[in-house]
Amino acid sequence: MDQYFEGLKNIAITVCDTDANIVDMNQHSADVNSRGHKIIGNNLMDCHPEPAKTKLKGLLEQQKMNAYTIEKTLEDGSKVKKLIYQTPWYNEEGAFGGLIEYSIEIPFDMPHYVRQPKKA
Repeated sequence: MDQYFEGLKNIAITVCDTDANIVDMNQHSADVNSRGHKIIGNNLMDCHPEPAKTKLKGLLEQQKMNAYTIEKTLEDGSKVKKLIYQTPWYNEEGAFGGLIEYSIEIPFDMPHYVRQPKKA
């Protein structure tokens, strides 16, 4: 994975192909999902319980995106809030290649801004 993504300490990036096989992941993804080991070649269906398996299968079949937030308690008792953003990726020929998941740590209290178009 590109050097810029390897240095991210609060964004886990996992890439799978159309069969849900992991084709790439940054180190933070390996740290939070597989105790630091890059599990490239493993299938995401083996890593998720239901109903996540069914959701993942549907995203792959329909080439759709999915986004949600989670709150997770860590082993040390601290909590973290994350934005999970799963989106299709396409190869250079424009063919569907699979999904990329971004798991981004976000603040519990995060501002929200509504942007309006500038008036001409």
